[in-house]
Amino acid sequence: MDPTFSSPQTACCPEYADMSRRSLLRGALVAGATMTFGSAVLSASPASAQPARAVLLLLSLRGASDGLSLVVPHGDPVYYQARPRIAVPSETLLAKDGLFGLHPSLAPLLPLWQAGKVATVHASGLPVRNRSHFSAMEQLEDANPGSTRREGWLNRLIGADAITSPVQALSLAEGVPPAALYGPQPYLTAGSVEDVQVSGDDPDDPKRPRRTSLRTLWANDRTQLGSSMRSTFEAVDVISPLRETSRDPQNGATYPGSDLGRSLSEAARIVRGDVGVEVITIDQGDWDMHTDIGTVEWGGLRRNAEDLATAVAAFFKDLGPIADKVTLVAVSEFGRRVQENENWGTDHGYGNAMFVVGGGVAGGYKGTWPGLTNDYDADLLVTTDYRSVLAEVVSARFGASTAAVFPSFTPARVGAMVGK
Repeated sequence: MDPTFSSPQTACCPEYADMSRRSLLRGALVAGATMTFGSAVLSASPASAQPARAVLLLLSLRGASDGLSLVVPHGDPVYYQARPRIAVPSETLLAKDGLFGLHPSLAPLLPLWQAGKVATVHASGLPVRNRSHFSAMEQLEDANPGSTRREGWLNRLIGADAITSPVQALSLAEGVPPAALYGPQPYLTAGSVEDVQVSGDDPDDPKRPRRTSLRTLWANDRTQLGSSMRSTFEAVDVISPLRETSRDPQNGATYPGSDLGRSLSEAARIVRGDVGVEVITIDQGDWDMHTDIGTVEWGGLRRNAEDLATAVAAFFKDLGPIADKVTLVAVSEFGRRVQENENWGTDHGYGNAMFVVGGGVAGGYKGTWPGLTNDYDADLLVTTDYRSVLAEVVSARFGASTAAVFPSFTPARVGAMVGK
C-alpha cells in the first residue's frame, strides 16, 4: 500500500518554511531605494524603453529540486541501489540515451526536446557545497563569491549595455524580487500587467486625474525621491499599452491553473507586447521534499514536474512564431542527496540538473557525469559551475561581457547554446 501523501509544503525543513519571513526582512533593507504604487515596485532611476533584443526568463525552482529524479541517471547502477522505493523505473523514462532519461511527467516537453530546444546540464551547481536554502540562494543569485556588494548577476547583466529602461527587467511576483535583480540598475516587480499603475488613478475620469496631479507635484523636485517618482510614471506609461492586450493564450496553448501557469501566461503576454522587457524572473516553489517525493504514480515530485512541464510547454506554444526570442533557464539552489530517506523523500544535497529551453539552445544532455556513491551522506558532485551555463546564455543572447556579469570567473565550455 502506498503511504499517505502529504504536501511537501508542510513537510519541508524549518529553514525553508521560515524563508518567506526572512525574504520580507531582506526586502525591507532595500526599501529605501524603491517606490511603490499599487502592488508594483520600481527601483529609482529615470530611463526609457525600447523593443527587446531577446528575452531571458529565469525560472527558480525554490526549495532545491531533485535533479536525480527529473533527469534520471539510469545508466549508473548506484542510482537504483540508493533509491529502492523512489527511483524512477528505467522503462518509464523519456528521451533515453545510454546514461540519462527524463521523468515521465516531463512528457509535455518532448516536442521541444525533439526539436532540439531543450538542454539539461547535470552535475551543475555552486562551486562550493552549501546545504542552507537561504545562504545558497543568496550565493546563486549574487553569482560573485567573496563580494560584499549587494548586487545580483541579472542586475549586472542589464547594466552591461546602454539601455536604461525601468522595465528592462521584470520580476513577476507578488512579494520580494529575487536577489539576482538587486543592484543599482532599475527593475520592476509586479504580479501582473494590471498591477503596474498609479493606485486610484482613472485617466478616463476627469474628476480623478491622480497621475496628472502627481506629475505636477513632482515635476520640479530634484531630490532622489523626485527622480524615483518621475521614473515610476515613465514605467507606468511604458507598460500601459500592455493593459489593452488580450490576456487569452494564443496558438491553442492551455496553461495549468497553478501559480506557475498564471505567471508564465502573463510572461507570454509581456513578450508579445514587446515594450522592452528583456529579463523576466518567475518562481516555482514546494521543491523541498524531505517527505513524500513519491514515485511515478504518486507524490510531490510527480505533481511539481507535471506543473513545470505543462506550464513551460504552454508558454512556448503561446508565443508561436516569436518563441525563439526567449531562452528560459531553470535553476535551483542545490540538489538532493543520492540516498532516499525513510520518509519516501530526499534530504539536502549538492549537485543538480539545470534546464535551458528555447531560442538559441543546443539541445540534449550536457555536462560531465561524476558517478554516484551509495552512502548516507553522499551528494551528486558538481562538475559544471552553474555560472558557465549562464555565461553561455548571456553571451549568445545579449552579446554581454561575461566578465562584467560574472566577475573573477572564467567560464568553461558547456555547449548548451548554439555556437558556444
